[in-house]
Amino acid sequence: MKNYRIYINNNTLFIADELPKQVNKIQQLDVKDFDFTAFYKNVSKVSEREYILVHPDPKKMFKKLKKSCELIKAAGGLVKSDKGNYLFIFRNKKWDLPKGKVEKGEKMKEAGLREVEEECGVKIHTNDEKLCKTYHVYTLGTKLVLKKTNWYSMTVKGEPKLIPQKEEGITKASWLNKTELKPVIKNTYPSIIQVLEEGKLL
Repeated sequence: MKNYRIYINNNTLFIADELPKQVNKIQQLDVKDFDFTAFYKNVSKVSEREYILVHPDPKKMFKKLKKSCELIKAAGGLVKSDKGNYLFIFRNKKWDLPKGKVEKGEKMKEAGLREVEEECGVKIHTNDEKLCKTYHVYTLGTKLVLKKTNWYSMTVKGEPKLIPQKEEGITKASWLNKTELKPVIKNTYPSIIQVLEEGKLL
C-alpha cells in the first residue's frame, strides 16, 4: 500500500492506511470532511508538527488532495564525489540540494542532471537510480502548488571545484562528508532530511 508524505513549511502531512508506530506526537485529522485548502491556510508557518489522514486507499485520498493544487514537477540529485563527500548548496539562508523545475518535453532524470550541472558548475559522471520523491506545498500568487521532486543518486569524477549559480540565489556550494552534516541538519528542509535518509547519510 502506498503512503504519502507532504511537506508544508516545517509541518508534515502523512496519508496512510494505518497509524504509524512512532514516538513523535502525530495529530490525526478527520478524513470525512477534509478540505486541503482550508487545512493549508490554518497550518502555522512556524510550527513543526505532524498530521495524518488515515484512509483505506491512500492513493485515492492523495489524488483528491492533488485536485486542489497545481502540480509542478522538479528533479534534483544527491551527488557523491570520488572522495566520498556529498554536494550541498546554500540557498535562501538554508542548506539544500541542487534541484529545479522540469522543462517541457524533458524527462525527470534528465532534468535532475541538468539542474545539478547548472547550479553547481560540475559535470555529472553517472546518474543512477531514483532515491525517492518528495512532495511539498506552497502558494504562488493565489494558487496552491504541489511540487513533486524526484531525487537521483549521482556521481562525479574526482572532486571538482564548485561554481554556485548566483542568479539562482545559491551563495555557496560545498563538498561535505557524513561527519560534517550537523549544520545542514540544523538548517535545512524536512524534505532534504528525507532524501538524506534515503541516501543512507543519516
